[in-house]
Amino acid sequence: MSIRVSVRKSAGVAAVLLAVASPARAQVETVMVTAARLPEPVGAAAFSTTKLDSSELVQFDQLDAALEQVPGLSLFRRSTSLNANATTEGVSLREIAPSGTSRALVMLDGVPLNDPFGGWVIWSALPAEDVGSADVVRGAGAGPYGAGALTGTILLSERDTTDGIAVADAAAGTLGTYRGGVSGGTELGQIDLFASASGERSNGWIPAAEPNRGPADNHLWFGSGEASLRAQTDFGGGVTGSARLEYYDEARGAGLAGATSDAHGLMGSVTLERAASSGEIGWRLQGWSIDSAFSNVSVSVSPDHSTTTPANDQYSVPSLGYGFNAAALGASGDFRWEAGGDVRVNQGQSNELYSFNGSTFTMNRRSGGMQTIGGLYGEAAYDTGAWLLTLGARGDYWSQVQGHLVQTVRATGAATDTTYPDHDGLLPTARGGVRRNFSDGLLGDDYLRAAAYEGFRVPTLNELYRPFRVGNNTTEADAGLKPEKLYGAEIGWGGESGALHWNATGFWNQLHDAVANVTIASTPTSTTYQRQNAGDVDALGFEGDASWKLDDTLLLRSAVSLTDARVRSAAHDPQINGNRPAQAPLATVTGGATWWPLAPLKLDADLHWESRQFEDDQNTLRLGSAFVLDLRASWFFRQDMSDYAAVYNATNSDVATGE
Repeated sequence: MSIRVSVRKSAGVAAVLLAVASPARAQVETVMVTAARLPEPVGAAAFSTTKLDSSELVQFDQLDAALEQVPGLSLFRRSTSLNANATTEGVSLREIAPSGTSRALVMLDGVPLNDPFGGWVIWSALPAEDVGSADVVRGAGAGPYGAGALTGTILLSERDTTDGIAVADAAAGTLGTYRGGVSGGTELGQIDLFASASGERSNGWIPAAEPNRGPADNHLWFGSGEASLRAQTDFGGGVTGSARLEYYDEARGAGLAGATSDAHGLMGSVTLERAASSGEIGWRLQGWSIDSAFSNVSVSVSPDHSTTTPANDQYSVPSLGYGFNAAALGASGDFRWEAGGDVRVNQGQSNELYSFNGSTFTMNRRSGGMQTIGGLYGEAAYDTGAWLLTLGARGDYWSQVQGHLVQTVRATGAATDTTYPDHDGLLPTARGGVRRNFSDGLLGDDYLRAAAYEGFRVPTLNELYRPFRVGNNTTEADAGLKPEKLYGAEIGWGGESGALHWNATGFWNQLHDAVANVTIASTPTSTTYQRQNAGDVDALGFEGDASWKLDDTLLLRSAVSLTDARVRSAAHDPQINGNRPAQAPLATVTGGATWWPLAPLKLDADLHWESRQFEDDQNTLRLGSAFVLDLRASWFFRQDMSDYAAVYNATNSDVATGE
């Protein structure tokens, strides 16, 4: 259980605030939208999409925690980015097969944010003060999204306030937790400026459960900082442009003495856009880069948790990602279309010390490479208002080059230099959908829709080339990994009737050549894994959400995700056929209520429940179900200013994240 108390200022007037707790929902916000944005795909309404606005995101300190309002969206483990190592902060959708490497693509106004080396996401670089909205698109994203949008796409948009402070807050709570953030903008002649900054620190808790806890167990301490600046202007003729620059830095403890990690990076992008208008073609050009660095020290722990021993010191992981995308858009009557292309280049290398002999590391290792992914796409939609038909296709070329693993004996300099063969290929993908809107349907204004899609993800440099050890467990790399592919179909029904809004979707997905950590050796105290294309994962599922606004003072909301995911065709180990993928629960339920019993008083309750899941591919390490209830009370002493208290995990439930 953790408790925070806070004050928040939103929109309009510049002010300095002192506060204590978690973010409250912004009530007033003056917005001028001028930034060059990623246009909404022409047939977006045919696919399963959940939209979260700034008021739904700003209630949470971490963006990933806010996004988990969407059932089926999760990091690899049950931890949030407040206490999870960066290498396990990959995001996936639909609980098909969660992974520390993201199986979902995360984009901020068109810029992919997945780490160039490992595919994970540094969530502290995306504070709620900066992010204004999120569209969570489930299902493989062919069309404009490209490689990496395997189980879905998370489309983030930055705020656009240009008349002062958008959000300012400061917070303090238990576990030595402090947080502050501010964002806002101004007009400087013909240029609109928007900036954000945030910082957070926490002493954290000790993850090892009693009675197994020992002197070696430590706090999950955390510290982070972020600052960004965007400049945008109107060049005339309908052309707008923007340039954005951001720096982030975070450091954290892993819960064991001596185990730490650090991540920092610089992101930049330049965008030009002209919106499509009647009779004129719109276009978009964007270039971007991410220069990131990561370090990580892992340890092994004695059976009685009294001491730790260094396992490896990943002292430097420089990586660089850069790319370009372009698109043209047009419309004629009920017909809309988009065509374009994109290129992404990732390069990086892990430098680390390993093989500890009791006093020092005896070995040094360098591993990494370079990959390029580029594609062309086209998508069209015919939208009469009552009917929407959409179809898109793309083709991508991918290559993996310069793969290497150099292992050196530090005392003698003797080295083993392994150069891996280059790999490349061409992959076509497509998606299509249909939607029928009814103005007088079964329950009111509703719709029926159906969609089918395919997508792919190229394994990351980390998966291909870097072996590593965490604790007592070792994972071997696999330079021969093939791209993962996903095929799927779904059917949905949704709409609104008075105060009731609902969406329901049934889906079937198959993840082909799934990359997983496969057990190749095991002892009572340690396990050796290897990354392999472990076979297929078949997933049959249902997802739905509903909200009911009883009156102006009470709103109820709930959502559920049911995914029966099973491993199939695992030739490396037929015994795991029929098993659930690691960290994939069968069911997730979220719900909540917002109540205004008095004009200035707002009460919020949010719950999150997950069914049992397994730590390993063998389904022998069981993690029980988990329930978390968060409570908040906000007092608005001005329309745009509030203070509030929050209790996280109010029932003080134990949540098992690893075994």
